[in-house]
Formats: sequence, structure tokens, C-alpha cells
Amino acid sequence: MSNSNNAIITTSTSTSNGSNTAHSNPHDPASYFLKLARQYSPAAGAPFASKMMEEDGREDEPTELNTINSSGGFLVMSTDKLSVKYTNVNLHGHDVGAVQANKPAPVKRLVYYFEIYVKNAGAKGQIAIGFTKEGFKMRRQPGWEANSYGYHGDDGYLYRGPGKSEPFGPTFTAKDTVGAGINYVSQEFFFTKNGAVVGAVSNEMEGPLFPTVAVHSQNEEIEVNFGQKRFAFDLKEYEAQERMKQQLSIEKISLPPNISYGLVRSYLLHYGYEETLISFDLAGKSTIPPICIAQENAVDEQDIMYALNQRRTLRQLIRKGDIDAAISKLRDWYPKIVEDEGSATCFLLHCQKFIELVRDCIALLAYEQPQESSVAYLLEDSQREIVADAVNAMILSTNPSVEDLQACIRSYLERLLRQLTACCLERRSLNDDQGEAFHLQRVLNSGKKARC
Repeated sequence: MSNSNNAIITTSTSTSNGSNTAHSNPHDPASYFLKLARQYSPAAGAPFASKMMEEDGREDEPTELNTINSSGGFLVMSTDKLSVKYTNVNLHGHDVGAVQANKPAPVKRLVYYFEIYVKNAGAKGQIAIGFTKEGFKMRRQPGWEANSYGYHGDDGYLYRGPGKSEPFGPTFTAKDTVGAGINYVSQEFFFTKNGAVVGAVSNEMEGPLFPTVAVHSQNEEIEVNFGQKRFAFDLKEYEAQERMKQQLSIEKISLPPNISYGLVRSYLLHYGYEETLISFDLAGKSTIPPICIAQENAVDEQDIMYALNQRRTLRQLIRKGDIDAAISKLRDWYPKIVEDEGSATCFLLHCQKFIELVRDCIALLAYEQPQESSVAYLLEDSQREIVADAVNAMILSTNPSVEDLQACIRSYLERLLRQLTACCLERRSLNDDQGEAFHLQRVLNSGKKARC
């Protein structure tokens, strides 16, 4: 498959170089691929898609309990700010020792989760765990006031505001480990006991939510784990199951075979994979019943059939590293494409020619292990694919019937995937940017793993 798949989610990046040469000509489809090639260079850092995936999880996380915003008169906190003990004798409902985390739960992920370990259940075991808004009253149990949810150990109830409580799960006491999490996909809070999910409840709160714990009877003592040590609950497995649910829901969507067949066929046509196209068509005819594209569902193949044989030949030459032969063919078939030596197409071709010249002798010149060197990205097949895609787009642009040069850059399938990406990102923005950011490459890779 062509390396242009990477283009689906990298087009919003600007080039790292403010060059004013013809390489940045917006009317030259090859300039897009030049920009793409620059994004893979060490100077530009990791590819834009990889940067997005790396940066997606970079948020401040809770690391300890908040010593300032707590009901300090009813509890004693350890010096590491990860343990609390109720030291008074509670006389009424406002004598609660409640404390929030020092930071709100991060939202740019699939799930957020934390745990408590009950060292001592005290006189009554009135321990609670949950989430609260920033202005929550620290002398009340989470769940007893508005803008708070709490799972309570003495009765196993879930509390979610004044007068809103319900039987939820088992009680918990000394030596139990209890956890609370936010599932940003389902928009639910979930709670665990000793590594097993107790239950879940819909999250009706908005804005930053703080992990919150509370103790309420003499000698109650708990330790809080914000991830500084291993959880009793298998969070990785839970996340994997949630992703599998999403994958299965996608796979349940019915798609007529002729629609998907037509999209894949248009992709092969667009990039000049003629031999694969022939095999693909034969496979379609051998199915029972044969796959036929209805006229009303068929994409217009006239433009992408243009110069199919020449585009196939040039792609094969470039993928083999025979750049001189590719340039020679271009001069014979499409001289206008290579007549300007300063064009993005010529620049890419000449750069690739140099890369091919040093490809076999680079270990002798500089690196004992070229694939682990700073120039390794140039030696990968994906580099050749970028050049081949650029040449392919330029040939398609010579078709007199083409009105939109952008159509030369991307296939119908890639345009559909770009629309999917845009819709998913918009849906996430409407949800206050909660949950994992959508990355098409990650979704496609997870689909592959699910089928293995």
C-alpha cells in the first residue's frame, strides 16, 4: 500500500523550512509530497501523526492529596501526602475528613483511574471514594452534595447528590483495595473492589473532576494510589476490552460488498497498481455471488484510469530505486513535468537519485548500522513511495479533464478517511475534548491486532 496513507493525518502541518522556491508552489501537487518528506526528517522530528499520538497523553495528573483544600481538622495526612487517618470522634454529618487530589483527572485518554487501600476501617467503616468538582465542600462525603459521586464502604451505596443514592456494590473494609475511574468513551464512572469491577454509573457532571476520598469515623485510615505503584485492578486489560467493544461495534456496521470493493478498486487505480488491480478484479468475479458495482454506486473511473500503464511503470522503477530510468521515461512521456529543474518533482527525484547512489555504500562511508543511524528514514521503502506518489500525482494532473488538483493527490478512499477523521475530531470537541484523540493509524493498527 502506498505511503500516502500517512498523508491522511499529516496535511495540517506546515513545513519546517520557510523556503520561497517553487518547491512550495500550491499549484504543484508534488509540493505536497515534498512537505510530507520533510516531516519525516530528523530536523522535523517524528512524523506529525506520531507527535500527535505522543502528545495526546501529556497532561498534568494527580500525584498526591491536596493538603490545602481538605478538612484538615478531622484527619491527619502522611508526609508523602498519600495517606490519611481520621483522628477525631465524629458527632454529626459535617465532621467528615474529605480531601481531593492535587490535580483534576486528566481527560485526553480512554480511561482515568485511581485506588485506595483500606489500612483500618475504624469504628464505623464510613470510607468513601469518588469524584467531585473543585468547589466541593470538604466537610461532606463525596456524593452527599451536588457535583459529586461517591461509593461508600459502610453500606455499599452509590451517592450522587442530595437524596440520590442507590444500592450499588458490596461493602468494603480493612485490607480491601477499592478503585474509582472515569470511562470517557461511555461517559461513565466505574468502581472496583479488589481488582474486579463493581459497577458503573452515568457521569452527569461537566468540567474538571477531582479524585476524592473521605474518612468519617475514628481510626479510619487509607492509602491512595495515583499510579505510583501497580494497581490491583488490571487497567490495561480494561482499556483493551473497551477498545475491542469499539472495534466490534464498527465491524457490525453493514457495508454492501460493492461499496467497499469500489473504494478499494479506486485506490488501486489512483496509485497505478495495475497488476494488483487485475488480481483484485479476478477475485471479485470468483466470489459467490460475484461482486458487481452498481452504476449508481460506482465512482467515476475515467480520470483515475488515465495513463494507468505509464504510472504503473514509473512506480515500479522508483520502488526499485532506478531513478535514472524513471526520469528518462518522464522526459519521453511527460516532458513538462521535468522541464523545470527547480520544481518539487525534480527536487524529489534528484534527492532520491542521490540517496540510491549512497544507499549501498553508506556503511562503508559512515555508518556500521545504517538502519539505526540518523539517515535511516531515507533508506526505508516509504521514502521511495513518497517520490512515486509525487510522480503519480503529477501525471494525473496532466489529464485535461481534471479540474481539482487536490483530487490528484488523494484517492477516493483517502478522502473518505479524511472525512471520518474530521468527524471524529469534531465529535470529540463537542464532548469538551474528553477521551482519546482520534488517530486513524492507531485505529487501523488496532483493527489488525484484533484480527490476529
